[in-house]
Amino acid sequence: MGFKKMKRMVKAQSTSDGAGVKLKRVFGHHELPDFDPFLLFDHFGSKEAKDYMAGFPWHPHRGIETVTYMLKGSVEHGDSMGNEGVIFEGDVQWMTAGGGVIHQEMPQESPGGMEGFQLWVNLPEKQKMMKPRYREIKAKEIPEVYLKSGIKVKVIAGKFMDTTGPVQELVVPCDYFDISLQAGSIFRHGIKEDKKVVVYVYRGNIFLPEDETEVGPGNAVILDEGNEVEIAGKSDASFLLFAGKPLNEPIHWGGPIVMSSKEDLNKAFEDYNKGTFIQK
Repeated sequence: MGFKKMKRMVKAQSTSDGAGVKLKRVFGHHELPDFDPFLLFDHFGSKEAKDYMAGFPWHPHRGIETVTYMLKGSVEHGDSMGNEGVIFEGDVQWMTAGGGVIHQEMPQESPGGMEGFQLWVNLPEKQKMMKPRYREIKAKEIPEVYLKSGIKVKVIAGKFMDTTGPVQELVVPCDYFDISLQAGSIFRHGIKEDKKVVVYVYRGNIFLPEDETEVGPGNAVILDEGNEVEIAGKSDASFLLFAGKPLNEPIHWGGPIVMSSKEDLNKAFEDYNKGTFIQK
């Protein structure tokens, strides 16, 4: 089939969320359904504590998974399942909201600032109301693959060569890699044709040989068709790659809740307002 081709490029837009956390929204509600099965992706962080310390106080989720990956600093987490703790540099939390979770994510002040990412993965209609679960993966548990060509791949989920990521038994099978390239090196990876690939550059510049396109920091591209990804380092660069098979299901989105019908979305907010949001 050959290399996957670029379908679309989007540039992160500055905004704020939670109680006033400054962040860059790479894609979200306005880009539906291009990124299916992924719903939203934020790149957050700042060297100034005032930009992030207000955090994301208690709020609900239903019908999705939230994936938080820290590059720098730390975030304190607590939820209605009784989970609590702090994720630090290199750590990941993969939360399946399912039928309903109320949680908070509160960044901790750090002299070096704070930086990370949050990805939302949609849940299929049949699993929207599944039992919630929370997984915390420490940096030391995430394997790193080093290639002679000056490439490093951190495998958070999915499989790269013979290395499998620690996040397994996913509702929607997907890959999540953090990849670093040296200038002039070329990353190649076989991915099934039916999987959509999203690449987000957060340091340096990459080059897509198949499309003869340079992609700079703060930009995401969708790669579709084909069964192999080819990405070159235009400079020393770092990017995230996540890939998954589109669900091709209806999406009804209201703030932190995403359901498959307007009726289910309304029911979710009714449950939250009545205090019956958490499923027993």
